[in-house]
Amino acid sequence: MRLFSYRNKNNEKGIGVLCAKDSQQFVDLCATDSSIPNTLLGLIELDASMSKAKQALNNPKAVIKNVANIQFDTLIDRPGKIVCMGLNYADHAKEGGNARPEYPSFFMRGPSSLAAHMSPLIRPKVSDKLDYEAELAFVVGKRGRNLTKENALECLAGYSVFNDGSIRDYQRKTTQWTIGKNFDQIGGFGPWLVTPDELPVGAHGLQIQSRLNGNVMQNANTKDFLWGIVETIVLITECMTLEPGDVVITGTPAGVGYARTPPVFMKPGDICEIEVEGVGILKNTIQDE
Repeated sequence: MRLFSYRNKNNEKGIGVLCAKDSQQFVDLCATDSSIPNTLLGLIELDASMSKAKQALNNPKAVIKNVANIQFDTLIDRPGKIVCMGLNYADHAKEGGNARPEYPSFFMRGPSSLAAHMSPLIRPKVSDKLDYEAELAFVVGKRGRNLTKENALECLAGYSVFNDGSIRDYQRKTTQWTIGKNFDQIGGFGPWLVTPDELPVGAHGLQIQSRLNGNVMQNANTKDFLWGIVETIVLITECMTLEPGDVVITGTPAGVGYARTPPVFMKPGDICEIEVEGVGILKNTIQDE
């Protein structure tokens, strides 16, 4: 299934599930089943197995609507944690002047840094160095701590696409990356949550690509992860409890703008697309604050 958050013309929240992989029609889950919450986070907390969504999708009386008539909303409404990984591809570590790391570089994002599919990413007043980063995201469905290689994937609700937009000059003001990753509305997230049954185990072997104004900037594959999805979950849950609705961003490959000669940064009017094979295409325009 491909689930997404949206707002209708009256600015009311809802959850949709595409009728088919490339369909422009969707089942309005809340209109089909009034017991389903109107946020994806609420649905995950209520029903991590998504059985209610599956039942609504297969309901012969399901309420069908058109994607063209809605506005995509941030996929997860204010996730409790957004855990990000840096340097999870050896080629990206190398282009940034880093040796192959022995442990991932984890950092956190706040919910105000997120932007929905088809919403603008905002270049702030204080910097013109807004960079793109193509990344695979996953969303937690079940609470987990000290998970193992054998049960790690049981905590997943599904996968999505992320653009880990970064304000590079602020990222390098300190040894910690947090400030450059948390400007308002610089991180694209969406367009939908794809349930694990739609993808290879651990999302292995998926092509990942960024395109800026149609030009391919990054082109890699999740088989090149230094730490795969299972290992990532094991490492994170060694130290913290992952909870329903938490989001984990898995790192970007080589080809980012700051490492190019000359550097390439996103500017107003640009269109940035991030595509993960089998998951979808996240599209955002760029606007000035």
